Amino acid sequence: MSTQQTPHSQSCDRIRSNPKFQRLARQRAVLAWSLSAVVLGVYYLFIMLVAFVPGWLHLPLYEGSHLSRGIPLGAAIIVLSWLLTAWYVRSANTRFDSLSAEILQEAQA
Repeated sequence: MSTQQTPHSQSCDRIRSNPKFQRLARQRAVLAWSLSAVVLGVYYLFIMLVAFVPGWLHLPLYEGSHLSRGIPLGAAIIVLSWLLTAWYVRSANTRFDSLSAEILQEAQA
């Protein structure tokens, strides 16, 4: 076996050692874990409501309503998940993609 590195592995090493790449990886991880924690926290709170105060979810939304509180609350959780996903996609397509392009340009130089 040869210990000589291929051009591809040298390029990968240059990218990994770039401070911009390390910042990019850290920012993406922090954003992804933060958004995941928010979603999991919201779902956990909803399950706690179902477990400990189910009667509150069965109450009508307002006087004379046939719609219970649980339905719009569940829908709000779904919409929140969509919005957080859109936030991540927007961040990935703006900040992260431009930084990735800079890193690749520096690695090719």
